[in-house]
Amino acid sequence: MVKIAAKIPVSQQGAPSSSLLRSFSFLKKYRHIAAGVYVLALLSNGLAVFIPQTIRWIVDAGIIQQNLDILGASLLGLLALTIAKCLVDFVLGRGTEMASQGVAYDIRNAIYEKLSALSFSYHDRAQTGQLLARSISDVERIRFLTGRGILRLFQHSTLLLLTFVALLLMNPQLALLSMILMPLLLYVAYRFGRIYRPLSLDLQHQLAEMTSVLEQNLRGAKIVKAFAQEDAEVERFETENAKWFQLAQAQVSASTKHIPLLDFIASLSTVVIVWLGGRLVIQGDLTLGELVAFTTYLGQLIAPVRRLGVIVPALAMASAAGERIYSILDARSEVIDSPDAHKLPPITGRVHFEDVSFSYFNQRVVLDKLNFQADAGEVVALLGATGSGKSTIINLMPRFYDVTGGRITVDGIDVRDVTLNSLRDQIGIVLQETILFAASIRENIAFGLEDVDERDVIEAAKAAQAHDFIMAMPGGYDTEVGERGVTLSGGQKQRIAIARALLKNPRILLLDDATSSVDTETERLIQIALERLMEGRTSFIIAQRLSTVRMADKVLVLQGGRVAAAGTHEELLQTSGLYAEIYYRNLRE
Repeated sequence: MVKIAAKIPVSQQGAPSSSLLRSFSFLKKYRHIAAGVYVLALLSNGLAVFIPQTIRWIVDAGIIQQNLDILGASLLGLLALTIAKCLVDFVLGRGTEMASQGVAYDIRNAIYEKLSALSFSYHDRAQTGQLLARSISDVERIRFLTGRGILRLFQHSTLLLLTFVALLLMNPQLALLSMILMPLLLYVAYRFGRIYRPLSLDLQHQLAEMTSVLEQNLRGAKIVKAFAQEDAEVERFETENAKWFQLAQAQVSASTKHIPLLDFIASLSTVVIVWLGGRLVIQGDLTLGELVAFTTYLGQLIAPVRRLGVIVPALAMASAAGERIYSILDARSEVIDSPDAHKLPPITGRVHFEDVSFSYFNQRVVLDKLNFQADAGEVVALLGATGSGKSTIINLMPRFYDVTGGRITVDGIDVRDVTLNSLRDQIGIVLQETILFAASIRENIAFGLEDVDERDVIEAAKAAQAHDFIMAMPGGYDTEVGERGVTLSGGQKQRIAIARALLKNPRILLLDDATSSVDTETERLIQIALERLMEGRTSFIIAQRLSTVRMADKVLVLQGGRVAAAGTHEELLQTSGLYAEIYYRNLRE
């Protein structure tokens, strides 16, 4: 089954406030829009405070006094205020979305750029599903936070302050009475957030786990079916789904307990104010219009606190999402350009491994003080048992990983002293696992190159023995290969990957099991093409067949992370018992 990678740790930044503050730093680019939005929020609140006074005037001067002229004019004024507030809120909403969508756009770009820059060792430990969840759902949480979430918090808090001032000016006694239950409302909302935040973090993490299981099974669908493990994998997904469901239920339970309590406390405040205000109206100490305005203000006063039941959980979820996102953005690549790295000049291709040691994640040693040299233009075949270090040698030359001891030089230059891009620009690679993108065959062959001539693409395909089967397809070079090249056979994918490496015209060519997926006749044709195209290049080939070994200028037999024997095929048959054993067991055709 598909290998299950270790979990990516959640960021250890500690205080949720640091995560929130960092999220707002992305708003700096859109500060002019954000500033305009908050000015509009104040304007909207000002209109909201003025509307109840208009209603009071309508009731006292229009309805109570039975003055139709005042009633008509006041109603028109109320209509104008309402329309104005709607227009302000419309522009406010548009501006908020523009800024928050911009933040989401920048964060997603930053995540993708970071993931592209991180070394292979990070991706070896990472789960693709986890990364997908953080790039999509977690970013959406941050978008809500930097947009409507914090705006509503600002708008509601300022509206609460302005409304309370208006109440004090109208009737200080009732205003102070209306605030009696506010501390209780705030406490319940705060307690709700304290419970909801860890649940949100666990729920988002479990969603990523579930996404990871789903992604792994979609990617390994053929293996699952081949081993008749559909039921077992369904059960595994159901287990993760059940964990998510339990967390979701706990979250719902917290909401259903606290939000109705917030509503009850708010409604109780309204009941108390209407009862006391009604008595004051009957006693003549308060006009009916003032009572109507007061209850309208009270609704505006209580609504922001009630909505904390929605905003506080959203802030909690955004804080948890931020911690997870920044754990990616703060990850350090183990392979980076040194501060004084320079561009690698055009090379001849002489490669020297000097006492090179390497181990994956500081565990089992794969290479142990390995020494060998490949002269410019030499074809070097790498031979050895599984785990002897053949693929590791291929991965170390372009610095997919860095050596843990010794050094690798190209034309006498340590590969760690030059920029990664300039090094990899002069290395062509065909990996053991052929990777094709969901694009046309032409785009896959020309991947990474700009302004490629059509004739060059065709020549590379011909050299890799791919042109004939490409032209036999309905769309020729415009044929879409599907995700991971699923519409092509293993041999066809391998030949397209070889064409891609050859079109790059590198000085060093790395072929990791490059002909392992083709039949004997296709391999023969590829070998002919490779013999011609390897002229003048330093080429490293992981040998699986005798034809590969015979064409090599030098064969390196690896054992225990070291070179156990080196020479040509004929020389090694005479001098190396290990090579003779491998030859008679695996290489004879």
